Amino acid sequence: MNKRIKHILIFAVCVVFCGCTISYKFNGASIDYNTTKTISIADFPIRAALVYPPLAQAFNEALQDIYIRQTRLSMVRTNGDLQVEGEITGYDLTPQAVKSDAYASQTRLTVRVRVKYTDTKNPQFSIDETFSAYRDFDSSRLLTDVQDELIDEITKELADVIFNATVANW
Repeated sequence: MNKRIKHILIFAVCVVFCGCTISYKFNGASIDYNTTKTISIADFPIRAALVYPPLAQAFNEALQDIYIRQTRLSMVRTNGDLQVEGEITGYDLTPQAVKSDAYASQTRLTVRVRVKYTDTKNPQFSIDETFSAYRDFDSSRLLTDVQDELIDEITKELADVIFNATVANW
């Protein structure tokens, strides 16, 4: 009988220790949710010389999405505890990797965004900066063939960089 009690006890201890896990999700956000509860993100208009209309919507959605997914902040239209606003200031194509025949084998699409971030609870964390991201593509391909895919990648990268610069406080 003593052996049976040992087995039951060992089994119970295993269940307790195996069933209890510590879960830690690290997303980089350092927000004091006791004082900071809301965020307002204004639409970013395109102020670039070259305009691709779907860019504004793609960027605005990517930016809002990252704050919704990675924080517990409530989204409000205006006057949030955290306020993000700005404009898309650049949408540029530049040749890269020029070949011996003087034609570029790669073209770079660069998007620049000016961001004004206001932290009403901790003004020392407020910023007003320009962020940029780019993707290169083969010059033999038309921009219209790769534009949507590149914009998706670039807007996600910009949203991630802006998120880290605003609420990560590293």
